[in-house]
Amino acid sequence: MKVDGRCHCGAIRYRAEVDPAHVTICHCTDCQRLSGTGYRIGIPALAATFVLEGQPSTYVKTADSGNKRTHAFCPSCGGPVYSCALEAPTHYTLRVGCLTQARDLPPRRQIWCGSAVPWSANLGTVPKV
Repeated sequence: MKVDGRCHCGAIRYRAEVDPAHVTICHCTDCQRLSGTGYRIGIPALAATFVLEGQPSTYVKTADSGNKRTHAFCPSCGGPVYSCALEAPTHYTLRVGCLTQARDLPPRRQIWCGSAVPWSANLGTVPKV
């Protein structure tokens, strides 16, 4: 599936090809802090299909496992763009909420559920406006 996305202000734009079967909700505490919410939803795009317009800023995060990942974001608005391996990435994990096609990319699995904030398991009872 071809997708396109952008940061909040539009200074960073990108396009790629993804497999909708790989949309993942991550409940790890890093994703909670980096997104400022209870979890983050991502989808991998093969590096060969990823085309970036604009120059994001990057931040390297070392996980508890010692694994290092680059997190890219817009230097103007702070909007997330992607994360990837520190060296020679084979794929870029795109933020589903930043994609034009987000409605067509429902989550297929959840990871790091042991770190999940308890309220994230069932939002069906929260009033909708």
